Amino acid sequence: MEIVKNLLLFALLLSIIVSVHEFGHLVAAKIFGVYCKEYSIGMGPKILSKKGKETEYCIRALPVGGFVAMAGDTDNQLETSVDTTEIPYERTLPGIAVWKRIIVMLAGIFMNLILAILIYSLLILHNGQYVVSSKPEIVSVVEGSPAEKAGIQEGDIVTHIGFSNGLSISPESYRELISFTGTYDGNGPWIVKVDRNGETIQLEISPEYLEEENRYLIGIAFSDKALQTVDVNLFNCWKFGIEYAVFIVRLTWSSFLSLFKGMNLSSVSGPIGIYSTVSEAAILGIDYYVQLIALISINVGIVNALPLPIFDGGRVLLALIELIIRKPLSKKAQDFVMTASLIVLLLLFFFVTYNDISKLIGGR
Repeated sequence: MEIVKNLLLFALLLSIIVSVHEFGHLVAAKIFGVYCKEYSIGMGPKILSKKGKETEYCIRALPVGGFVAMAGDTDNQLETSVDTTEIPYERTLPGIAVWKRIIVMLAGIFMNLILAILIYSLLILHNGQYVVSSKPEIVSVVEGSPAEKAGIQEGDIVTHIGFSNGLSISPESYRELISFTGTYDGNGPWIVKVDRNGETIQLEISPEYLEEENRYLIGIAFSDKALQTVDVNLFNCWKFGIEYAVFIVRLTWSSFLSLFKGMNLSSVSGPIGIYSTVSEAAILGIDYYVQLIALISINVGIVNALPLPIFDGGRVLLALIELIIRKPLSKKAQDFVMTASLIVLLLLFFFVTYNDISKLIGGR
């Protein structure tokens, strides 16, 4: 029974995130006059449907996503095709201006971000308080500590920090700094850049493990006001929701960039890993589950922004190329890049699935 509940929660999570993403495409397409045959929540056979002025709104049997069927959207082979023989060309996706097409492609990513902001804002409002963070300025250095030995000084502002596995970030706040350093796995030194009176200085620090605190320390301290708790109401929760969503986007984007810098891909999870996380969130409670929806929504948005033609970001890239050369790429060239990106995606999918299974077996 527990497995069934977790599967339903997993399916619900995917359906919410994908449906919101596709709803962004739908709204943008309709604004620009693109004919949309169907907007569907779920996949497989229809179980409920309602015909609008021209778009059919459906709920399908398998709650694992959703789609919008736009006229001329031939790149989405897995989605419902649209017969365009009686539809004016200017009402198809290729028939609208390139800049409009770019907005339609980006609208899904935008909606994923909006979903995360909405969730974070309401959770912060429910909590009643929010922790605001100052810039990562060091106010003191412990004598004899790794930080002092490396040359860290009071008044330094941390502008960049990187690990030997390729993971790095340029923190804009103390919150970002402590969140990032908390992921350190104990391997290799830190490469730290600090702003010292307008001059950028790069240092190498080897953290020391403090057994009684079960964490790695380098011996620096920040102001008592680096983190301050403020009261939240219906008016300011949206500001804090945006701030926290941007914080998560920066950390997530930093992790994605690090993948291309040689980071160990063992930290990447796929559907099985997400299911496992959903199961854990279900045990911890509704707040954790809803936070997970926001987090994965941001991840879906960022993945879709990647410049692979099978993703929205790649289709935007093709549209920008079309703007530059003033004509679409040849059908042969488009098919080639689409096939190549699909191969890359499938290889990544098989890898993360294998990785997820290995983690599950190893955890038993």
